[in-house]
Amino acid sequence: MSTQAAAADPTYGNWRRPRRAGFGPFGLLGTIGVFGGLVIDLMVSLVSLQLTVIVLVIQTFFLLPLAVRTQDGRNVYQLFAVRISWFRRKAKGSTSYISGPLSPRPGGKFRPPGLLSRVTVIEGRDAYDQPFGVLHHRSRNLYTIVLGCEPDGGSLVDPDQVDNWVASWGQWLARLSSEPGLRGASVVVETAPDSGTRLANEVLPRITADAPPAARAVMEEVVQRYPSASSEMHTYLALTYGIPPGQKRKTEDILTDLAIRIPGLLQGIVGAGGGPAAPLSAERIAEVVRVAYDPAVAADVLEARALHGGTGLEWEDAGPAAAVEKVNAYQHDSGVSRTWMLTLAPRGTVRAQVLRGLLEDAPGTRRKRVALLYRPIDPATSARIVEADRRAAQFMATSKRGMVQARAANEVRAAEQTAVEEATGAGLVEFSLMVTVTVDSDADLEDANVTVRNLLAGARLLMRPADRMQAAAFSCTLPAGILPWEHTLVPRELKEAL
Repeated sequence: MSTQAAAADPTYGNWRRPRRAGFGPFGLLGTIGVFGGLVIDLMVSLVSLQLTVIVLVIQTFFLLPLAVRTQDGRNVYQLFAVRISWFRRKAKGSTSYISGPLSPRPGGKFRPPGLLSRVTVIEGRDAYDQPFGVLHHRSRNLYTIVLGCEPDGGSLVDPDQVDNWVASWGQWLARLSSEPGLRGASVVVETAPDSGTRLANEVLPRITADAPPAARAVMEEVVQRYPSASSEMHTYLALTYGIPPGQKRKTEDILTDLAIRIPGLLQGIVGAGGGPAAPLSAERIAEVVRVAYDPAVAADVLEARALHGGTGLEWEDAGPAAAVEKVNAYQHDSGVSRTWMLTLAPRGTVRAQVLRGLLEDAPGTRRKRVALLYRPIDPATSARIVEADRRAAQFMATSKRGMVQARAANEVRAAEQTAVEEATGAGLVEFSLMVTVTVDSDADLEDANVTVRNLLAGARLLMRPADRMQAAAFSCTLPAGILPWEHTLVPRELKEAL
């Protein structure tokens, strides 16, 4: 009986946080500092014991913050760096943003702020002659394409079909590891209460003048009441590509290269249960960003698309008229947002529906976006990481006793399974998750905070608010190709060594 239940409802998991090189809680730099300090202490002790004590106190003062870490692995120095950066930006006035014709910014446009301020948009056509927009991140020389899809959903679907979708999605992610030049990908699921504009545009024009009064009243009541109990959901996939350093390519060549890749990417999305999928044009990307910054115009955008086939919105006018970043919130035009970042993935195994509650519409919110960020790792690096984790797990299992040894034995089994899957062709991907909730005012943020905590409990996730970095975190949850690890002042290798 248990075997049949397991086959009908499989579980998933075995995600692991990469082990840092270093001694105990210290990273690589901390370990070098500890052993280097011991050498210095031995040399100083040959001169004076009192001087040795002074040197030892100074070393402890600088090395102890590297050993104290939060649940997500940040040390004291990293926490101080965030606070110092916040105070510097606040002193410069960069936490406030004003655009438009009356602003001091040149051009009089409503350009998106922050990490999106230096982004430009170009447009090309794929193999099926569909227009697709490309976001060019000039500061990092990155190019992003955005794909939109309408997932089929898991309601009234056989468990075998769900299992096949999950397997196909895993294959699609594994393919990203071999995608030339791919720096990262993000999947953004956006939900919002249905405004009723689309239903009204579909139903009301079809009611004839000679329709019976009773039928007309029923249809008008449906149009009026249906949106209050429904929601709209949109899914976007943003893939960001980079150009090798020192290599120069023409814009036409880049558009041609991306156009060739789009059909294969769309085919994989459809096979994973993504439903109808197509690339987003430059106008559609601008509309998505515009609605995110000003949720009040969502109904107007839908109505303009229904009546005129498009809005004519350009990227230079997709930003807010005004935005203010606070410690724990981001205020922009007609909304106030708060973003949470993943601290710890679910422990143990989970089922395919673990994120369903988090992805659904949340009552009391204007808009909600859940962004899954992926950083594919090339096969050669994946093999090195897997083998390093395997050796580290075996060392921990053979060097401890008691309950610690039992936990280490589980680590060994997980590392062995990862090594076997990687050797048979599975891809290794680093992932994270971010959630942005937009409400009407600051007074609604506390209710939204409670709602998110309840949703995270159902998803078995631990997340923390992106305090003092709300504006940047808000941009990361947009389908605009913002990859956090590509926009850090400290190199990623140095951060991992800390």
